[in-house]
Amino acid sequence: MQIDRTITPIVTVWLLMLIVSICQAQGLKTQTPQTFELRQENDSLYWLGVKDGSKNDAWRLPYPVYQFQTGDVDGDGSEDAMVGVIKGTRFYPEKARRLFIFKQINAHTVAGVACKKARPLWLGSKLGGILEDFRFVEPADSANSDRRGIIRALESTTDSLYVVSDYVWSGFGMKFDHYIIKGVDKLTAIKTFCQ
Repeated sequence: MQIDRTITPIVTVWLLMLIVSICQAQGLKTQTPQTFELRQENDSLYWLGVKDGSKNDAWRLPYPVYQFQTGDVDGDGSEDAMVGVIKGTRFYPEKARRLFIFKQINAHTVAGVACKKARPLWLGSKLGGILEDFRFVEPADSANSDRRGIIRALESTTDSLYVVSDYVWSGFGMKFDHYIIKGVDKLTAIKTFCQ
């Protein structure tokens, strides 16, 4: 089956606009990055850095980016960056949506002030299903000793159905936690994803 390459970007943009509008209608606030900043050089070259950091300390992302959020993924008390990129991998060579997670690390000290830079925490090749979108969910009980945030993923399956899944940090990468909903149509999945 031949895919019309002019239609694919239009459908992708339309789907993202639909997700954002449904989420806004449901009252879900979109997060604004606090510590990290993503700078776009062109359609397929971005630089992830720490705000007010040196441009030399930014991490090069030579891929189209479809999502960018921040939050404490691993529960260590510092903000992490979640960047959704479109790329192939060694074991999954077809270009698809991936999730990369970055941490802040101390790069060097200038006049007694630690300068931070962004470095990978996890460069995921795959979550569970076919990743359509993700969002960060704060832990329900911040007084709880487990302060890890949740990555909520909207995923499609090989049988053209959709699932919404939660993933948590497991020490090396993201681990499946549970389904919010599974085996449903796209609109139902998007509504659930945005709640």
